[in-house]
Amino acid sequence: MIDVLIAGAGPTGLMLAAELRLHGARVLVLEKEAEPPKYVRSLGLHVRSIEVMDQRGLLERFLANGKQAPLGGFFAGITTPAPDRLDTAHGYVLAIPQTTTDRLLAEHAVEAGAEIRRGCELTGLSQDGDGVTAELADGTRLRSRYLVGCDGGRSTVRKLLGIGFPGEPAKVETLLGEMEADAPVETVNSVVAKIRETLKGFGLGQLPDGAYRVVVPAESVSEDRSVPPTIEEVRQQLRVYAGTDFGVHSPRWLSRFTDATRLAERYRSGRVLLAGDAAHVHPPMGGQGLNLGLQDAFNLGWKLAADLGGWAPDGLLDSYESERRPVAADVLDNTRAQAVLMSTEPGPQAVRRLMTELVKFDEVNRYLIEMIIATSVRYDFGEGHDLLGKRLRDVTLERGRLYELTRTGRGLLLDQTGQLSVAGWADRVDHVVDVSEELDAPAVLLRPDGHVAWVGDDQRDLEDPLSRWFGPAN
Repeated sequence: MIDVLIAGAGPTGLMLAAELRLHGARVLVLEKEAEPPKYVRSLGLHVRSIEVMDQRGLLERFLANGKQAPLGGFFAGITTPAPDRLDTAHGYVLAIPQTTTDRLLAEHAVEAGAEIRRGCELTGLSQDGDGVTAELADGTRLRSRYLVGCDGGRSTVRKLLGIGFPGEPAKVETLLGEMEADAPVETVNSVVAKIRETLKGFGLGQLPDGAYRVVVPAESVSEDRSVPPTIEEVRQQLRVYAGTDFGVHSPRWLSRFTDATRLAERYRSGRVLLAGDAAHVHPPMGGQGLNLGLQDAFNLGWKLAADLGGWAPDGLLDSYESERRPVAADVLDNTRAQAVLMSTEPGPQAVRRLMTELVKFDEVNRYLIEMIIATSVRYDFGEGHDLLGKRLRDVTLERGRLYELTRTGRGLLLDQTGQLSVAGWADRVDHVVDVSEELDAPAVLLRPDGHVAWVGDDQRDLEDPLSRWFGPAN
């Protein structure tokens, strides 16, 4: 029997597969498409996702395939400089196309021992107390202990489970693609700059090879978003908004997206779970979608592995939904707010002008940036130290860096006192005695996802959080 079947070989599913393999789970990823997609929806990684890559030893290969861009505010397209002393060692945005992210994560998952089968469409599932039976389009049946739907906004897994997906349907559709353009670069840039003074959902950005990434509002919302637009649709809409089609031709790929905003009613039904866009969809404002899915996988992977390994304490797997669903709800809300501020109507434009003044205050600017880059996420672990529930930034130790110690995906007790112990949990938690001038705490217990589960210096106090997150002592 397979330990975990994952439906969907996008960033969420691939990240989850690698996380499970860190703990020895047998993982099979099913992808209905025969080849990885060529279209580029996401253009980069935010700070928290960059930290995740660093925590798993992947950052160097991502940096080699991307470009570091200055980090600043861009809430609803309102640009601001980054405030001083953001709480991260990675104060930049990594510009990297989703096709490259997909490739790097697939390589990582396979290196870790996961199997990826493309051209395999899941069409049915049933479950019992021991596992899940998945049925594929070719009639094949597969048996697994758990199944995770990472199969996008139109998730087959979510529909088969009958999980509701309430929210707002699409009101606006946008056409997206990469293509050549005959118009002079100067003409393109001047026309686009003028239009974007009021219409932020429009753009022609030149790629390194001279082609253009084109974004333009569609005429209406299509009945089937899976059907790509034609080049003539793109030309027509460019003429509507710019008065010219810039001579676009030779599309490499064309796609469309909408402003639909939906959140799954629940993330788990028995032995089947949802992650990424299968659990939440929202407008692309702020570039948060791919990042949100990666962070879902980072939260879920170790918990599901703990259950498979037999050491998960009661409620650990359910904490995936209780922690990540509120984060997704917050992202949906901030994209709703950004969508309103990007409207060309007089009321939203007045609010936008006010917001443009407010972001000049450091506290407002910092709040919005940390929200978008997900460094402000704090899970509810109860009352306690300011660090409790937050992820801990990479800090420099006397003998290296904190994130270099997190590559195994285990818990970590960073002990600056040298007086503590993880005896009874040493098979699940590493104990590192070291010091850092950047850490104002005697000792911290980190979960495998880097969030702080305990701060203190008392051995008796430490044992409760060890049991809460890592199960009973041996």
